[in-house]
Amino acid sequence: MLTSIATVSLSGTLKEKLEAISAARFDGVEIFENDLICCGESPRDVRAIASDLGLEIYLYQPFRNFEVEDDNEFRRNLERARRKLDVMADLGVRLLLVCSSVAANAAGPERAAEQLRALAELAAEHGVRIGYEALAWGRMAKSYKDAWDIVRRADHPHLGLILDSFHSLAIDDDLSEIARIPGSRIFFTQVADAPAMKLDVLSWSRHFRCFPGQGNLPVAKFVGAVVRAGYAGPLSLEVFNDDFRASPTRPTAVDGLRSLLFLEEQVCAEIAGEPRRPARPPHARPRHLRVELFDPPPAPQFAGVAFIEFAVDGPSGAALEQWLGKLGFRRAGRHRSKRVTLLRQGDVNIVLNAEQQGFARSYFLLHGPSVCAIALASDDPLLAAARAEAFKAARGIERVHSNEVAIPSIRALDACMLYFVGTAPELAPNFLADFILGETDASTGVGLREIDHVAFSLPEGLLDAWVLFLRATLGMVPDEPVDLADPYGLVRSRAMATPGRSVRFPLNIADGRRTVTAQSVSTFAGAGVHQIAIGADDMFATAARLKAAGVEVLAIPANYYDDLAAKFDLDPAFVYRLQNENILYDQDAAGAFLHLYTLPFEDRFFFEILQRTGGYAGYGALNAPVRMAAMSRWYASRHPPPILESATK
Repeated sequence: MLTSIATVSLSGTLKEKLEAISAARFDGVEIFENDLICCGESPRDVRAIASDLGLEIYLYQPFRNFEVEDDNEFRRNLERARRKLDVMADLGVRLLLVCSSVAANAAGPERAAEQLRALAELAAEHGVRIGYEALAWGRMAKSYKDAWDIVRRADHPHLGLILDSFHSLAIDDDLSEIARIPGSRIFFTQVADAPAMKLDVLSWSRHFRCFPGQGNLPVAKFVGAVVRAGYAGPLSLEVFNDDFRASPTRPTAVDGLRSLLFLEEQVCAEIAGEPRRPARPPHARPRHLRVELFDPPPAPQFAGVAFIEFAVDGPSGAALEQWLGKLGFRRAGRHRSKRVTLLRQGDVNIVLNAEQQGFARSYFLLHGPSVCAIALASDDPLLAAARAEAFKAARGIERVHSNEVAIPSIRALDACMLYFVGTAPELAPNFLADFILGETDASTGVGLREIDHVAFSLPEGLLDAWVLFLRATLGMVPDEPVDLADPYGLVRSRAMATPGRSVRFPLNIADGRRTVTAQSVSTFAGAGVHQIAIGADDMFATAARLKAAGVEVLAIPANYYDDLAAKFDLDPAFVYRLQNENILYDQDAAGAFLHLYTLPFEDRFFFEILQRTGGYAGYGALNAPVRMAAMSRWYASRHPPPILESATK
């Protein structure tokens, strides 16, 4: 389908917005009236700028409170409309959005139809069409059914309907009647998602809309109904969001286009009545549709994290290797041509990249020793990369010498590399082929076996962007958001996982500069991995080995274990063993969760060692405040506040 975005959805000047929209490869744009009023260019100049950028101006909006009971006010509204039509002529746009009146003297259906017909006659003289949209808080027209009733009464070819997913879904409107509206009478379709909130609709709409795929509304169901009606026009994003208005313009525009592509894929599945399946032929669509929906390669099956790569230099690499050695990791090989070392334990592979050029070096200079790449084991690495690139992910570029494995990769939103390695030799060579392997004695480890999850600490305002990116590119599914209490603020967390939960990425963002999460963001100079969780088969045996190896773990207060004994029906001897090893505990109806934390490496990242029993699928969220408070105490012991000299010395 044709893609569009309203200029109100982005930050910046109108010219900056148009440049970003063009760079993101939208087909066209809605010009929001305030953006035009505030810009320094004339309407003719804006038209020329859009044309030079390859953008069509699909819509000018909004025209408010047109249909009223007072005759004098109606005549003034017609004159007001005439002036707007002149502006539209200079802009080169042929569709005006008229939203249903919220005025105290809003006209009823008959009078509204009469007045809109008069407006349509005026528009016809200017070669322009009028699109009527029901606001969810409108006085007389609150739903698309109300608006359609008025449009039918007016019965004018230059008057049609504009549908907006938010206005319908926010009031839980019945969508079944949309498919019965003639597609030719739907002049334009706007879409937006939103998180589930108990808030008045106007405030919800003005501040908390988001891109499709970032919220909880069934936007695909709405668009499926519109497409079934025979609509063949653009899908346009109209998003009022405080974070978006403060975010960089170009990345937000790319997120917007990604969201429309993701939405079209969901609409394909919604119309087909079943989830996306890899066996479906490419570009398959029901024959009665008048549009071609975006149909990317399906998300492949993932089998876990194949390796985690750290960007280091010589000194930090040696220190990190020694630190990991206490956790039971042993050097298993070195790269054939690069300053890259492989450490292994169980099925966990850790790569230390000390190259002096290339992406890892750039990442190190920006972030210091930190995770610069994560490799995901896939049943089809090339398909995984192709899907991600179809959703506008940047392709990863790395120097590859002759006879070395070229691993498909993309860049995540923090510039971290995501590699795709094969689970079957016939699909892709194993990354281990690049290493000269030595002998590793697995018995020297501490019982760690596989990566359970990798947690990211994100800068403020980027949580929604990451949720959308991971949903679209990797086919991940979001858990419900969770708020975690830090002693110095709140941490909002949302875990993403692939179907089957073989790959899990909890995403964390802090509402407070002094929180542990916010401090890790500052340390990373942006965003990055701040926690790596590794599963063990026997938590107590692993904890004992860690202690014997001299690994310092996070100290958990005795009060926690007193509360634990009261919260769960646990054997006192079991609770004592937990306390003795600083192991935290959680359980649900499916199973139990045991976990402990190492102290951070150079204040940058830490490891969580865990054991899941039964079908426990969570992350021990109830224990997060305890962990963050303990980590805050540790940070304070290392970085005490400065002693200020008295002003009355």
